[in-house]
Amino acid sequence: IPIRKNGRPWKEDCPAAITRNKTLRATRHYGRAFWKRWTGYHVRSRIEAKMRCLEAFGERIAARDPDRQTAEIQIRIALINRFNALGTAEIVRVA
Repeated sequence: IPIRKNGRPWKEDCPAAITRNKTLRATRHYGRAFWKRWTGYHVRSRIEAKMRCLEAFGERIAARDPDRQTAEIQIRIALINRFNALGTAEIVRVA
């Protein structure tokens, strides 16, 4: 979890403070965007956003059979991919 932008170092009296202070120094030195990519947090946040899109089709799975549940999830993912493809801009070189 990224530390707040105005976060301050903790006192070094617990093991969690050492790790947190290292993270805080890294984000201040390299920047938040680099830290997110370096730790994999960027990918995690993108996946969580896609899961929210998946829930937009309904929070529950209607099927009870495991094979049908798998098929239902695959259909939802295919729809999301199709919607993303429709919403993606095409970049054409002019000059």
